[in-house]
Amino acid sequence: MVGAFTLTSLIALLTLTVLEIVLGVDNVIFIAIVSQSLPREQQGRARTIGLTLALLGRIAMVLGVSWLLGLRVEVFAVAGHGFTIKDLILLSGGVFLVYKAVTEVYRTTELKEEETSPPAASTLGLAATIAQIAVIDMVFAIDSVLTAVGLTRQVVLIIIAMTIAIVVMMLYAGKLADFIREHPSIKVLALAFLVLVGVLLISDGFGREVDRTYVYFAILFSLAVEALNFRRTRNERRKLDASRAEVSRED
Repeated sequence: MVGAFTLTSLIALLTLTVLEIVLGVDNVIFIAIVSQSLPREQQGRARTIGLTLALLGRIAMVLGVSWLLGLRVEVFAVAGHGFTIKDLILLSGGVFLVYKAVTEVYRTTELKEEETSPPAASTLGLAATIAQIAVIDMVFAIDSVLTAVGLTRQVVLIIIAMTIAIVVMMLYAGKLADFIREHPSIKVLALAFLVLVGVLLISDGFGREVDRTYVYFAILFSLAVEALNFRRTRNERRKLDASRAEVSRED
């Protein structure tokens, strides 16, 4: 515990915190989208409970470092390729993420979500959403926990960094959900990002790791293009309002 207050440990804490937040961006997007299936008054509670359970799960994973590292042990092999428990978790998580994202893309583009509004209260829906948030966060946490353990063996620092990252998710998931609701094109873009993340998880499960730098660059580029579209739409709206105001003055 004393070592946690050294300069080196503080630098490690900062590094771990930034790492956890960056790796949690795709998780926040998933949480923001999946929580929209609930009534508005239940969305905040679902995110808070789901992320709290996810934090407890991450802490349990860190405390069980020896068990976590044991996930790398080969369980079986197919066509000469060995699969570990970690690989199976990544594969199942990736398949689920792709299925969920593709389903949401269909519902959004075909306007299916407007045909059926969520009930005023849905305990089953709330429980299912909380479970999805907690499970998917645990899947996303596999690599980040392994990376954190590789950076430092000070469990206290890892837990603090993860706690900060989860708190950041709690603070901004709701705002992101509202923003996505107001801008459907961003929702489709975010869902496409989730499909890509799911494919990456599946690829990782087969031992084919892809450099995330290319993925993040593609996402940032797409967001930049979407920002230009926002600016164009805003300018068109301002121009239209100015024209209407001028016509009104002439009348």
